[in-house]
Amino acid sequence: MDVKKMNIEELNNLANKIRKRILDVVSKKGGHLSSTLGAVDLIIGMHYVFDVEKDPFIFDVSHQAYAHKLLTGRWEEFETLRQFGGISGYTKPKESKYDYFSAGHSSTSISVAVGAAKAIKLKKEDRIPVVLIGDGAMGAGMVYEAMNELGDLKLPVVIILNDNEMSIGRPIGAVSKYLTKLKAKKPYQNFKDKFKKLLDFMPEDVKFTAKKMEEFFSVNGIFFEEMGLEYIGPIDGHNIEEIIETLKIAKELKKPVVVHAKTIKGKGYKQAEGYYEHWHGVGPFDVKTGKSLKKSSLSATKVFAESLLEIAKKDEKVVGVTAAMPSGTGMKDLMNAFPERFWDVGIAEQHAVTSMAPLAKEGFIPFVAIYSTFLQRGYDQIIHDICLDNYPVRFAIDRAGIVGADGETHQGVFDVGYLRILPNMTLFAPRDFETLKKAVEFAYKFDKGPCAFRYPRGSFELDSGTFEANAFELGKGEILIESKNIMLIGYGNGVGKAYKVYNLLKEKGIESGIVDLRFVKPFDENLLRNLKAKKWYVISDNAKEGGIAEMLSDFANKENLEVEIKSFEYPDIFIPHGDVKEVEKYLGVDEESIAEKIIKDING
Repeated sequence: MDVKKMNIEELNNLANKIRKRILDVVSKKGGHLSSTLGAVDLIIGMHYVFDVEKDPFIFDVSHQAYAHKLLTGRWEEFETLRQFGGISGYTKPKESKYDYFSAGHSSTSISVAVGAAKAIKLKKEDRIPVVLIGDGAMGAGMVYEAMNELGDLKLPVVIILNDNEMSIGRPIGAVSKYLTKLKAKKPYQNFKDKFKKLLDFMPEDVKFTAKKMEEFFSVNGIFFEEMGLEYIGPIDGHNIEEIIETLKIAKELKKPVVVHAKTIKGKGYKQAEGYYEHWHGVGPFDVKTGKSLKKSSLSATKVFAESLLEIAKKDEKVVGVTAAMPSGTGMKDLMNAFPERFWDVGIAEQHAVTSMAPLAKEGFIPFVAIYSTFLQRGYDQIIHDICLDNYPVRFAIDRAGIVGADGETHQGVFDVGYLRILPNMTLFAPRDFETLKKAVEFAYKFDKGPCAFRYPRGSFELDSGTFEANAFELGKGEILIESKNIMLIGYGNGVGKAYKVYNLLKEKGIESGIVDLRFVKPFDENLLRNLKAKKWYVISDNAKEGGIAEMLSDFANKENLEVEIKSFEYPDIFIPHGDVKEVEKYLGVDEESIAEKIIKDING
């Protein structure tokens, strides 16, 4: 779709058409909505001014890039958004040559742009990286590390700051609007360059006064310009003509430029316009009413939040933090009840983790509630700031296992492997809602060092009440069903899948048993050492590499146990997006596939 041949009226009509397409598909399939609707006009402007065939288009997080996908040959394919085998909800180079970089985590874009700019300079090519980054992503330290170098190198990069929530240097009425337009024009840019050169020849006292005069004309951009970046804005991020005019100026400057654009989240869909966290990511919904089409059900997140809230009501030393996901982690309820004790620090996982260490040191009982995929971003802090001095910080790891439609960048499959290797760390997992309550209680009382427990998005595989929910005891597992021949060893949500495999095997007349490890660090060596079954099948929703079967194999070798161990954990790949059951079937680790493989194995 060649937007460069369109006039402003046609571009505005195209924006409406794109919003309608996004709304139609997302209302049926689910996906990100408010942020991507708000970015449509900016993305059209990017495609009009820059050359997507050669200029790197870099989208921060990239959940707001749906318009980009629609403008680059994926209009019909957009119907398959986030479906298994369909297009991704994020930019993905394997999907399209127009997707420069994979992104699903926040605040990486400017670093990518700096690297791209370096490569372009070394190759002596006429290209320019273009970044679209939201104001929320500006809260992460990586952004400032990248801008710091970019300001020093002065490489050509255009950064479009999509400001849809908090104002950076709030514009004041007509004067601000006039100055904004003035700053976007060549005469002002030329004046500013000459003015800076003139300052070099002025006495220090005159130079100080003159510098303050210059800052008056650039009040909105003082922060960026102090870092060595040119600043233009704020502009109206929904005025395509103004966007195009400004981006043309930014492109011609041949230096790092921040274009500050004010936008409205959910633009074009009244129910979602404004800051409503509910509309950030949605499941299928009725377009006319805005009501969800998905029946509400009990979730692990809700059970965790309710359990912690009850404890927090009784003990004022209980505190907690999350990183930009108050609703997603359930911490919003605790923040509302105890705003002085529970915090959302924004997209700053490293800070979130480290900030809890001194609270633990000072005698408080801190909980860190973060998705498995985002906890990766605070890994050094877990090692250096928590585990090293053995601070009793509790990590509640949400979205463990396959999360579905968000795909490769969000699958929560690595936490078992990356946490299990850390000294002083204790790891455990509940198997259902009732044992999740017990897990929260155990974490609350556990003060011997850091601990972490994981639970899935939505519901557990196992219905509560299937097995009695006993309190967690450090390093102790449970034999749920005895067997002399075959033992299905489950961990966390894997116990529920093991129970389904158990029933499928039973239908075929095959006897098996089930162990719930409960802990993987420390794990119950005595229980495993005394198992009668000589075939162990490990079932857990984590990566096989560095996972539980490896742990058990190492143990069996050291103990000289004559057992066969096979893993039904996730293979060594980045797992694609799609419905969880479809993805597991594709990987060969759904309950039917596991049962078939076990039957084949025991029959030789």
